[in-house]
Amino acid sequence: MLDDEAKQPVRTVHHLKHVLHPSFSSIKAAMREVDGLNAKVAVFITSLVGTMWCAYLFTVISLVGLPAALRPNGEGIVAWIAQTFLQLVLLSVIMVGQNVQSATADARSIKTYEDSEVIKDYLNLDTAGGMEVVLKKMEEIKALIEKTTPSDNTTSTI
Repeated sequence: MLDDEAKQPVRTVHHLKHVLHPSFSSIKAAMREVDGLNAKVAVFITSLVGTMWCAYLFTVISLVGLPAALRPNGEGIVAWIAQTFLQLVLLSVIMVGQNVQSATADARSIKTYEDSEVIKDYLNLDTAGGMEVVLKKMEEIKALIEKTTPSDNTTSTI
């Protein structure tokens, strides 16, 4: 049987701190994984913009422009929401959400792989347990059936 730990859902809380607040060492490691200056710059910027700290910073920046939007003859609240707040803040929040979903999917994938390894071990004929146990039980049942079944040597007359 599978142990109790294998039956539990995948917990991803410990992955979130790396996604929501990446360290500079993890950003450097991600930059080392790509080749070329443009790719390194893109990874660096994406790693910074895809954090909740950047979402908070963009919220503050957008709120600085709110008084100008509320003035008469200003750009207006609808324009401020659409052009400033949504574009700045939601950009980072969406990136964070995608990073969280990606980390969760990665954790589930690793758990599925580990579970499949356990199942494969249970089904392996060479390991103690699994199919070996099933085959032994089948042999025992076969032997019991052969003992209790009358032999076919007796002929019946009708």
